Amino acid sequence: MSSDEHSLLIADESGVRTITLNRPEVLNAFNDAMLAALSKAVREADKDKSVRCLLITGAGRAFSSGQDLADMRERYASDAPIELGGHLRKYYNPIVAKLRSMEKPVLAGVNGVAAGAGCSLALACDMRMAAESASFIEAFVNVGLVPDSGSTFMLPRLVGVARAMEMAFTGRKVKSDEALRMGLVNRVVPDDELASSAMQLAAKLASLPTQAIGLTKRAMNAAWNADLVDQLDYEAMLQTTAGQSHDHREGVVAFLEKRPPVFKGE
Repeated sequence: MSSDEHSLLIADESGVRTITLNRPEVLNAFNDAMLAALSKAVREADKDKSVRCLLITGAGRAFSSGQDLADMRERYASDAPIELGGHLRKYYNPIVAKLRSMEKPVLAGVNGVAAGAGCSLALACDMRMAAESASFIEAFVNVGLVPDSGSTFMLPRLVGVARAMEMAFTGRKVKSDEALRMGLVNRVVPDDELASSAMQLAAKLASLPTQAIGLTKRAMNAAWNADLVDQLDYEAMLQTTAGQSHDHREGVVAFLEKRPPVFKGE
């Protein structure tokens, strides 16, 4: 399946929907049209039961350099106050919220730079595979802004408060090897292997019990704001749901019959 939107490329294969940010001439910087298309594409991937894993990557030599400031030129042409909160609420926040609540795995294949809101988009995914040339920059401070699009929520949970503060305060570039050491990414691969390696991992995730992964994601999201007793009870509730799924029964029967399970994602 191909997208009619110039700013995105969308393809389906083996239960994986790949969304490729496609403005390589500006390092896949976000303008309003791309953000609207991305929001729609993420919602559609969430609703489509044939999609069992979502892979997000970038065309060309970057994942995304963040907000396209040239697209906002008119806002800065006068001395009128700049109001950015509404833009975030309209475009960025729904995308990040949907990625975090989507009950199927979301993988970022980070090729080249992920800066500003591009970094935030990568952080909002469940897992990140990076090319050796990849880098992550919380670039907001470089233009006098606060990290947004979920960065202040996700970054300290991934790398710890001290490292998150350093990245946010200094806006320095974190290269792929350092990102791996600090837990910002799950895996680093050579540049020419990123596309195939990311698809291989995404296809593996798509072949697993989608409902169980979705419920696991729900549990881990809830754990950030729960105490142990509440979380134990929540796990028990979710396990009741998982235990009644086709894939749970198939997994147990396959184990007893000493054969590979065939999961349907339900």
